[in-house]
Amino acid sequence: MNYLNLDKDKTEKTVQELNILLSDYHVYYQKLRNFHWNVVGKNFFDLHIKFEEMYDDAKLKIDEMAERILTLRYQPTSNLSEYLKKSNLQESKSEHTDVEMVNTLLDDHGTLIKQMRKVVDKADQADDEGTIDLIGAYIRELEKTSWMLDAWRMNTSDNHQSV
Repeated sequence: MNYLNLDKDKTEKTVQELNILLSDYHVYYQKLRNFHWNVVGKNFFDLHIKFEEMYDDAKLKIDEMAERILTLRYQPTSNLSEYLKKSNLQESKSEHTDVEMVNTLLDDHGTLIKQMRKVVDKADQADDEGTIDLIGAYIRELEKTSWMLDAWRMNTSDNHQSV
């Protein structure tokens, strides 16, 4: 790893958090597939398309995270059983209403963002700008997706108050 000029011990801590985030994203990805397949009702068309867009995005991020871990000269977690052990997220049943699906995903987004911030914190301590840049962009994108999902679930009579 000398070509990156990073401290191995500090980088190992970053990778530990990255592997948790990678596990989180695998559970999140499968949950999105589940919801894409099982959404029903008057919002079917909108959410079916949105969930597919979201799982396609998650799939790309999974690959980028694994490649970042490899770039740091560590091995990414790559077994489903390990993902389920390490992940901060839980699997979800298929029988949810459309609103319950969106609420579940928004809860997961909060958990994902919290884990992303842990990665950024460890990467900052290791002077790992590459990881900070990668995960920082993920935070921004997930915050925007969360805003859109939150706007979707609002009643049009809801006040537009800042939180």
